[in-house]
Amino acid sequence: MTEETRRPRRAPGPGERKLDAERSRRLLLDAALDEFAAKGYAGARVQDIADRAGVNKQLINYYFGGKEGLYREISVHWRETEARFNDPNIGLDEVLIRYLRHALDDPRGTRLNALRGLTGTFDGEPPIEREDLSELVRRQAEGELADDLDPAAVMLVMMAVVAAPVVLPLAVHRVFGLSPDSPEFQEHYAEQLRRIVRHLAGRPRAERGEGTAAGGAGGAGGAGGVGSAGDAGD
Repeated sequence: MTEETRRPRRAPGPGERKLDAERSRRLLLDAALDEFAAKGYAGARVQDIADRAGVNKQLINYYFGGKEGLYREISVHWRETEARFNDPNIGLDEVLIRYLRHALDDPRGTRLNALRGLTGTFDGEPPIEREDLSELVRRQAEGELADDLDPAAVMLVMMAVVAAPVVLPLAVHRVFGLSPDSPEFQEHYAEQLRRIVRHLAGRPRAERGEGTAAGGAGGAGGAGGVGSAGDAGD
């Protein structure tokens, strides 16, 4: 018997168990986003998620309470990611470009949103929450959006232009003659979106002698969920 076989197996310490749990959770969240983006919420199976993550499927119930809890956790992670680049102190054009860069770097959330809309499969999913438009209302009051624009319409247009390179790659080829994955397209498209958003601006109300208060303007950050993926993912 060798020294190695005689040595008793050391039990993992609390720190190691914590790291292992965090790794398992991270693997499951990443695998779940892959499966949801490919098959939708209803079509994704917990066994496939576990197999993709390389862990026992019982860990989905242990860590997340099931598939719905896993989906909700993806939404939480999306909001945390969004908070890192959704800065109310920078221009709306740059906020939009941050959403665009995120969608291009990791298109899974955008694909999930598109799949949900095209298939109409919402049964079994967590309830869809109304989008918070208060930050766009604030930006409108400060002149970044003209007064005759509806912030809800602006939000929807922003969502669409962020998603377009991911969900309409053939249209990108036809219109621009470039692949949506090419640096040439991505840089050109980002610059054009910056210019389009700047053209949406009106004169600040302070310059017109009006107050800056706007109904419904709250403290939400950035531009709202421009790139949210069911609010998952992205």
